[in-house]
Amino acid sequence: MLKPGAADRVLAGHPWVYAGSLLRLTTPAEDGALVQIKDHRQRFLGVGFYNSKSKIQVRVLDPVRVTVDAGFFLERIRAALVVRQKHLPGASSFRVVNAESDFLSGLIIDKYADVLVLQISSLGMEQRKPMIVQALQTLFSPRAIVERSDAAFRKFEGMPEANGLLFGTLEGPVRIEMNGLKFEVDILGGHKTGLYLDQQRNYQLVANLANQGQVLDCFSFLGGFGLHCARAGAARVHGLDQSAEACAAATRHAELNGLGHKWSVETANVFDWFKARTAVAPHERVIPAFDAIILDPPSFTRTRAAVEDALRGYKEIHLRALKLLKPGGTLATFCCSHHVDAMLFESVILEAAFDARRVLRRVASFSQSPDHPILPSVPETEYLKGFAYEAAR
Repeated sequence: MLKPGAADRVLAGHPWVYAGSLLRLTTPAEDGALVQIKDHRQRFLGVGFYNSKSKIQVRVLDPVRVTVDAGFFLERIRAALVVRQKHLPGASSFRVVNAESDFLSGLIIDKYADVLVLQISSLGMEQRKPMIVQALQTLFSPRAIVERSDAAFRKFEGMPEANGLLFGTLEGPVRIEMNGLKFEVDILGGHKTGLYLDQQRNYQLVANLANQGQVLDCFSFLGGFGLHCARAGAARVHGLDQSAEACAAATRHAELNGLGHKWSVETANVFDWFKARTAVAPHERVIPAFDAIILDPPSFTRTRAAVEDALRGYKEIHLRALKLLKPGGTLATFCCSHHVDAMLFESVILEAAFDARRVLRRVASFSQSPDHPILPSVPETEYLKGFAYEAAR
């Protein structure tokens, strides 16, 4: 039962019930159990998984009474797949289930060609893992199903990390196609579940804008943005990433796609690299070198308390990037922190433009790919935002 006033959030569609919203349990419940949720007047609100060890003590699954069995997961995953087939027709690699966005809080499923990757962050889902695997086998007949539940937030549910092969066989990287380009994904040992699927549509959109001259791809990872730009017509693309392994993988991808002659990459801290190339003596000026610059950094903040520090980092990197951007050039920039919204992100970019004495013309706005759906009633489902600007002056 929920406290007075706590039901509205659930009725509006938010699946998280925090410990502070609970009035009482009418009967004892095991952690991970499916429970009914009612308001303080005993009116039924839905069912969800309970966990006394978590700050999110109930994760709502449905506003009606449902039986959570293999058939439930089969139906819900199939419904999520229909959304992807509608909005990303022809894609062979994508996020199949995006947790709260697909009414399966605590469950993420990514598809890389014929291999599926599972990430579980709630105890209720963990206890029903065999049902989930069974549903995936029925729907996809995959070559392998891998678990990559190594995220730190599992500890908040009282669960250890869990990684490994759940079904089938897998040796070496998995070769996939994304927007017609070939990539090799290290699913068992790579970053996150292997690749940044949330930028799939943006790779092509940015390439349509940054397709000429010299392009700088910062935080290039496996080369997603840079190689799309090279294929679209850029004369030369230079990638920057602090991971030597990622740089080597990006170079392999360039060769794999016949773009090696346009591609170079450097293992470097992007902030330090920018600082070294924009430091000039008094009365000297920086000579802009790039026709397009792409900034796709990892999140600078995981908590609301660290937002101010993150904003300073965002301003610094945009200020230095703008100094290296040629007049008329394109800046494509992204922020993947939920705690920094689009308006705040753009305000920091404009502060940097002011300090760099540049006037920007916004030419595009970006969001996460449609396989990472956004429910406005659940603000946490929206995290990725981005903009493209031309240096008007």
